[in-house]
Amino acid sequence: MIKDIINIELKDQSVGGLDIHIIKKYIVKTAGTESFLSSNLSILLIKSGRFKIKLKEIVQDLKAHDLLIIPKNSFCTIMEIEDKLQLYIITFSAEFAFKNTLRKELVDSFYFIVRKEPLRINLDDKDYLVLSMIYKLIYFVNQDSRHNGSDSDLKRISFNLFLYELKIIYSRYTSGTLLNFSRKENLTIQFLTILSIHCRKQHQVKFYAGALFITPAYLSKIIKEITGKTAKDFINEAVIIEAKVLLEDLQLTIFEISEELEFANVHNFSDFFKYHTLLSPSQYRLNSIENFKNL
Repeated sequence: MIKDIINIELKDQSVGGLDIHIIKKYIVKTAGTESFLSSNLSILLIKSGRFKIKLKEIVQDLKAHDLLIIPKNSFCTIMEIEDKLQLYIITFSAEFAFKNTLRKELVDSFYFIVRKEPLRINLDDKDYLVLSMIYKLIYFVNQDSRHNGSDSDLKRISFNLFLYELKIIYSRYTSGTLLNFSRKENLTIQFLTILSIHCRKQHQVKFYAGALFITPAYLSKIIKEITGKTAKDFINEAVIIEAKVLLEDLQLTIFEISEELEFANVHNFSDFFKYHTLLSPSQYRLNSIENFKNL
């Protein structure tokens, strides 16, 4: 069962790029050990019961309140499972995570996405309760979207809440722990950190490469290698996120927004926004007003 969930085709899910399960009764489908390569980044939270899984030659004997991060492309061997195992599992693509978390407040959470090594943390009762509630929130938001249509803002907010809590747990439980990241992984984090700070004013790969003392071509190459997306893709998405935030502030004119985002003129800003969202800035603003009225 775990193998099937971790290796699910995320792009086919109702929330493209994300899948979540609350398992109240684990059903063992295969006898003995089972080995596989993980297709997705997965984060497991054990509610009750125990099971053993080997990740990169290290056996993890998981029990209640254990949090386990399984990076994408990890070789896994499920060794032993108790019948009373209950757990939460969330899987998501790097593209989904980056698209929904290009904010300064969540930059530290990117470590969970680019890291290549498994991470296990035993949570205290309070942290377990908070995180399990967030798992349930994401689960019910996604279930509701399947039946009643999409609510992208609510899905984004619940996912951001999940990563924000992980960020707190990460800093609290791993302080003093040596975490090994490759140079390419560190450069990716540094790029995303600089991007979250400067994206309103700086829209060219050349600026971010210069800040990292590497060439634009090398930056684009490593970002693509680590995340599957180009540096320019991230820059464009970050600008769109900032544009949406500014458009929801009705005190700002579209001209003022285009200036704040360093576009040469309103026409260029409108063309850029419509190309990436299929809506003009004015249409997006009107839709936001209508959505607010319906709350």
